Amino acid sequence: MIIDTNYNFYTDARGGDPDSTSPTLRTYHKTLWSKPLPKAKMFELSENQQGIYLYHKSELGEFFLGSDAITHSYKNHKRKEWLLKQIPDEVNELFDAGSTIGAYTIFPTNRIDGNHTINQVRGVNPLIDDRFDLTLECIRRFYSGHTSPLYDTLLRYKNFFDLFNDFIGFIHFFLFEDLIDENQAVKFYLPFDNFNAPPVFSGIDEYLSYKKGVMNFIRQRNERINNYIHTASPARLLR
Repeated sequence: MIIDTNYNFYTDARGGDPDSTSPTLRTYHKTLWSKPLPKAKMFELSENQQGIYLYHKSELGEFFLGSDAITHSYKNHKRKEWLLKQIPDEVNELFDAGSTIGAYTIFPTNRIDGNHTINQVRGVNPLIDDRFDLTLECIRRFYSGHTSPLYDTLLRYKNFFDLFNDFIGFIHFFLFEDLIDENQAVKFYLPFDNFNAPPVFSGIDEYLSYKKGVMNFIRQRNERINNYIHTASPARLLR
């Protein structure tokens, strides 16, 4: 299986959201994340379960998984239109970069007791606002037993996070190394205020700083994915 890290998933999304309508994105996810866990158990993903994006069932448990875009240009966010309409070329450049595999991951999609999923809460919680650096900080705190705006949601999916043993196991599995530093602290796109207020953009300069951080992460993660697929077992990638 060849993975093209420059491929724009809107190409085959048939006018829909690539997370649900791009067959290439789903195949890339299946190929990349069907691999041994830190516990050495194989996390084999299937796309043959009707109505389920990706599925795993073994002695590890049963998991219903879906794609999640983890970088955002906010191109279609009405509340940010006042800002983004001033710099459409910058916004479109980030939108296009965020349509490649480096800007996607998978999370559980099954709703538990009627509550929102991780993907849904990331979008509606005003202290996160779909920012993946802030999401990753919540995940880091979850593994260390500390609260965060996403703690209750992450706790509902504890069996998923247990698959990776700890925060660094989660980071290595999903190739997020470029969003943490040598001390395993998250590299925030903008100065972090410890979740004291919603992360709004004050103006063009702040958006451009955010964009620079996100673009760097996408580029670095795509390079990391490229390196991974060129060193992984060909037999495994052909599964």
